[in-house]
Amino acid sequence: MATKTNPGRFFEDYAVGQVIEHAVPRTIAEGERALYHALYPARHALYSSDVFAAECGLDGSPLDDLAAFHVVFGKTVPDVSLNAVANLGYAEGRWLLPVYPGDTLRSVSEVIGVKENSNGKSGNVYVRTLGLNQNGEIVLDYVRWVMVRKRDAASPAPVPVLPELRKVVPVEDLVIPEGLTFEDYDFTLAGEPHRLSDYEIGEKIDHVDGVTIEEAEHMLATRLWQNTAKVHFDATFREDGKRLIYGGHVISMARALSFNGLANAQMIVALNGGAHANPCFAGDTIKAWSEVLDTAETGAPGVGAIRLRLVATKQGATPFALKGDDGKYLPEVLLDLDYWALMPL
Repeated sequence: MATKTNPGRFFEDYAVGQVIEHAVPRTIAEGERALYHALYPARHALYSSDVFAAECGLDGSPLDDLAAFHVVFGKTVPDVSLNAVANLGYAEGRWLLPVYPGDTLRSVSEVIGVKENSNGKSGNVYVRTLGLNQNGEIVLDYVRWVMVRKRDAASPAPVPVLPELRKVVPVEDLVIPEGLTFEDYDFTLAGEPHRLSDYEIGEKIDHVDGVTIEEAEHMLATRLWQNTAKVHFDATFREDGKRLIYGGHVISMARALSFNGLANAQMIVALNGGAHANPCFAGDTIKAWSEVLDTAETGAPGVGAIRLRLVATKQGATPFALKGDDGKYLPEVLLDLDYWALMPL
């Protein structure tokens, strides 16, 4: 009798051009926001207040951009990264529509690249994932690549295919939510007076605050967004007996910490690139710093775009240090994320 359980895909199970429709669609309720804000010290006003969001031209306060990302991402895990060694990076991400309570999200992925690693025991799989709402509209589009174990180390390596990915989403490709305006933006209620013109390219910001990661909160996050990758759930899956902290947990914590200094970087609209530089475990204390990479105007009234590098570090890190002389990330660096956000001009 054939087994009815799902062992997850291994590297040999992927082929370029393969399309995977992921189960199970999920309807977002208002409780999602409360749980997100319980997990992270998230305080950006546009995602906290219906009244503030309405005064900025929206229908109400959307779900936090990264919460929407986590929902869409989580759907892909059983088919893409259940047998992952690690999630490696991101590119060409765009938020195309706000997600509101009541929306139902589902995910579809296409395999766009495969390459076996030199050890012959694993390989990297590249997928482009679309997050769609109940109307079939794309709310989110991004690429990620993940290292996946092979079922059999002796199985032949596929012909390597590496996708050509843009390093930066061009400003003209950023999608501004319909109706969004920052012309009557309330800086007092937002929490800081700094507008786009107050930031300079090359400026670095130490976000000061730190949060020690607990096992319980990480497990709540992985369950909430159904990220059931074995490295996060099963302490026996790694030789060191540790559960790897979900990368999205580090991203959201760093983004929340960045409020102190970037309170008016209200909406993430593009993910240019990102790398989980080193593993994070329970007991690590996360801090964050940002570097301004670029600024631009958009076509929306009063709305500018700021391109930021967000770096998450753990205890022992030197402020603003990123890589060593060998070009590799320093061991205290957890995350290096490049994104565009919307900010008042």
